[in-house]
Parts: sequence; structure tokens; C-alpha cells
Amino acid sequence: MISDKYLIRKIIKKGSSAAADELVRRYYDELYLFLYRQIGNKEDSLDMTQDVFIAALDNLMTYNARRASFKTWLFRIGTYKVIDSRRKKQLLYEELDDNQWLEEVEIDEKLLEKEMLETVNRYVATFRPEIQEVFRLRIYGGLSFKEISELLVEKEEKVKAQYYRLITKIRKEFRDEA
Repeated sequence: MISDKYLIRKIIKKGSSAAADELVRRYYDELYLFLYRQIGNKEDSLDMTQDVFIAALDNLMTYNARRASFKTWLFRIGTYKVIDSRRKKQLLYEELDDNQWLEEVEIDEKLLEKEMLETVNRYVATFRPEIQEVFRLRIYGGLSFKEISELLVEKEEKVKAQYYRLITKIRKEFRDEA
């Protein structure tokens, strides 16, 4: 398999669209799922996935492989896009498809889960972007504290402290609703 580093060099030096296509294909599904878990809407997630790749390819010269893997860098861009979109939108709407009907009990449970997740996301959006970023990279990106600390150029202990303080606040805020 051709390395990300090689593909990135080809894109920067030769403007290779084939190398860009390969990078997009390599990370598209993971990035889409990362964004979908946070947004919960297929169309918006698809649009944002495209926006993240456009931003990444436009700013490829700023990518530093010593600081983070390309995937981690993409997730960081995605995190900022989600934070920005949450600032612009208060509510996200999803159309119901007639083919998606489940049993009534399952629907109620799924709606409660989705509503709770959206409530938690709105709550997290009230914190500073740096704290949101740690939370989103950990929860939705599945990154380790070490990976997050390297990406953010912060001490791992600080990243852990930010994350666990926020989790404690979330638990306290939503203790009676779960």
C-alpha cells in the first residue's frame, strides 16, 4: 500500500488528482462515520465530509506528519467543522423515510437515545472549542489521549483532565435524565 506521506507529496509537488482521489477513498468512510455520529443526519454528514476533504486538500501544505497522522488531522478539521456548524444551527432536522418504521417500542427507544445524544451535544457545544475538540476526538473519533495530546500539542495529563472534568459535568447535568 502506498503511504499517505507519498500521496501527499505527489499532490503538493505535482498536483496529482489520482493521489488526491486515493487519499479521499482511503479515509472517506471513517471520516463520514465520525461526522455522522456527531450530526446524526445523512445529507449533512455527506456535505460536511466533502467540505472537510476540500479544506484538507486546500491546506495540505500546512499538514505536519510529525504532529499527527493524516487521519487524525482530518478528524481535527472535521471537529472544527462540527463545532462551527453547531454555532450556526440550533436544531438539526431529519426527514423520516416511510421505509424506516420499526416497532413502536423500538422507535420510542431510538428517539429517546437520539434526543439525549442531541441534548448532550448541545450541552458540550456551550464549552470552549478546545474542550469540545478533546471530547469529540475522544468520543466520536476514538482517538487515544496520547494521540489527542500530540495533535493538540498539549500534555497528555491536561487533555485527560479536560476530558474527565467535562464527563463529570455531563454526568452531573444529566444524572436524572438517563
